[in-house]
Amino acid sequence: MDKLKQMESFVLVAAKGSLTAAAQAEGVAPAVMGRRLDALEARLGVKLLLRTTRRLTLTAEGQSFLEDCQRLIASVADAEAAVSAGGLKASGHLRVTAPAGFGRRHVAPLVPGFLAAHADLSLSLNLSDRVVDIVHEGFDCAVRVGDLPDSSLVSTRLADNRRLCVGAPSYLKRAGIPRHPDDLARHACLTLSSEASQTRGWAFQIDGAVQHLRPTGRLDCSDGQVLHDWCVAGLGLAWRSTWEVEADLAAGRLVSVLDDFAAPPNGIYAIFPQSRHLPLRTRLWVEHLRAHYGRAAYWQA
Repeated sequence: MDKLKQMESFVLVAAKGSLTAAAQAEGVAPAVMGRRLDALEARLGVKLLLRTTRRLTLTAEGQSFLEDCQRLIASVADAEAAVSAGGLKASGHLRVTAPAGFGRRHVAPLVPGFLAAHADLSLSLNLSDRVVDIVHEGFDCAVRVGDLPDSSLVSTRLADNRRLCVGAPSYLKRAGIPRHPDDLARHACLTLSSEASQTRGWAFQIDGAVQHLRPTGRLDCSDGQVLHDWCVAGLGLAWRSTWEVEADLAAGRLVSVLDDFAAPPNGIYAIFPQSRHLPLRTRLWVEHLRAHYGRAAYWQA
């Protein structure tokens, strides 16, 4: 049996979480997928997956072997791509995930141009504010905004991301302008609810150090766009990224406050499951994003 096919089947089963789902994705019977895994484990002499009637779980050996298989399969894809069309012809399917709000504004609009430049590629875009497990859910790349948690995943910074404390002129006229981050305790602050992905709070540079505050108010929401709309409506102060509010600031619908305490920018990142031998399609996608995000005129537009 083809060793590479066994490895590809193992990676697909790990990504899909079941033999049935992996078999459906490849268009074969689940028994075929099972035989490939059995043959692979027999050849290696180790258990890679613990299989029950309800779920599959990677063993420690399986997790380590999965990462090696992903790198090997990516290397094979790169080798094939390198001998077609001068090494610049990418093919296959690219799975990308991004935060919902940022993805709608700054990822989805860039997809048509990318596909127009690479006719043999297809792309699936998942927009979600939860932190997607790109390894176990089978994504090639994630776009993430803000501070990154410690992780075995690999990241590359695409652009800076600055956060601002903003309010509508009507709210500031009614409630006054905060002069120090401590003043937020006396303001209506529009915050992301606890189940949302932003967990560290609002960042300010106070006495030379970055401090994270957790202001409260009568309104919170798990959706950043709703908070933005509430803020423009004059219901309170919000902590938003410049990519969300730049047009509102320019039009006077919102005003930035506490700028003297602005924390250093965090980043907009591309995240990958492994560090070496990225598939050509993934590398081209990241360069496509970098080419747009790296231009100051892109964000001003």
